[in-house]
Amino acid sequence: MAQAYKVLAQSAPAATTLTDVYTAGAGVQVVASTITVCNRGATEATYRIAVRAAGAAIANQHYIAFGATVAANDTVALTLGITLQASDIITIYASNASLSFTMFGCEITS
Repeated sequence: MAQAYKVLAQSAPAATTLTDVYTAGAGVQVVASTITVCNRGATEATYRIAVRAAGAAIANQHYIAFGATVAANDTVALTLGITLQASDIITIYASNASLSFTMFGCEITS
């Protein structure tokens, strides 16, 4: 099995829009070790992160963060060890357009 440690995804989503930031590809298993949320703005903001197994439509049970706050000009690092398989999706949401999300981890292929 080949392992590739890397930046899995980066996004600066539009405000108040659910955005699919990462979809695990066919034949790949993924460990998303850390997600950072950087607030580039001068006011605090809130964010959401959801993990949707097998590309399921977004529902309440998918959220791992909902309405979480990141202070102005600050960064939050969430070290979670999220495991994904083919077609699992990580979806993000930002209360304003000043948030940036970065996901670090490992893709494992057979």
